[in-house]
Amino acid sequence: MARMALGLAYDGSSWQGWQTQPHRQTVQDTLEAALGKFAGIPDSVPTVCAGRTDTGVHAAMQVVHLDTHLDRRPESWVRGVNAFLPPSIAVQWAQPVPEDFHARFSARSRTYLYVLWRDRVRPPLWAGRAGWCFQPLDVGAMRQAAAALLGEHDFSSFRSSQCQARHPVRTLHRLDIDERGSFLVFTLRANAFLHHMVRNLMGALLQVGQGRQKADWMRVLLAARDRRLGAATFSPDGLYLSSIEYPPEFRLNELDGAPRLLSPFTFT
Repeated sequence: MARMALGLAYDGSSWQGWQTQPHRQTVQDTLEAALGKFAGIPDSVPTVCAGRTDTGVHAAMQVVHLDTHLDRRPESWVRGVNAFLPPSIAVQWAQPVPEDFHARFSARSRTYLYVLWRDRVRPPLWAGRAGWCFQPLDVGAMRQAAAALLGEHDFSSFRSSQCQARHPVRTLHRLDIDERGSFLVFTLRANAFLHHMVRNLMGALLQVGQGRQKADWMRVLLAARDRRLGAATFSPDGLYLSSIEYPPEFRLNELDGAPRLLSPFTFT
């Protein structure tokens, strides 16, 4: 039996998140059913993903692994599995990997993008694909607040009550806020993320940007370690799992299609 890694992209608007559910309206259920059809078996093929995305969250690059007896070329996996997937989900690449590769536990970091439209009127062409804030935002104050989040912290104040992680400590390597016309693009990279962590960080940053809280409020929240003191969880619409970083020996980083997939978004 061999292990395969697949790079997957999907529009999460019509799916109830990644993880399998009894109603089967999830990306994982749909992918595993397509893999079963590709393999010519009546059952679904189980997969393991790098990071479970929530309802409405998109992926420019999700990575999964599976074990299989099939001996097919990588391009055959891409075209064959995609033939059984709906338009909103597509395999971008396939690659054989060693048996010790694990989509989740081998990952060094995950990167998310949050795309925010800031204008007094909501953007219909970006419905479900960008968050929206109609109030003016102080981007400088938001960047100051974001700087306090970098490094290793207990992120309990930004953790969903349903989070199943064993501990709340994470290392946030990057949190950039770029202005691109009417868009703000937030780039967050960490070793791992807690359930709803990015959306809760977004809610807090917007409180600062709107002048409802000072920039140093972020330090107060980190120290408090109390989710009840934080901001409301922000919309999933503009959230994208952008890329997964693996050790170089697996040779998967060069296959990451996120920059190619996101490049049509000029954000102007």
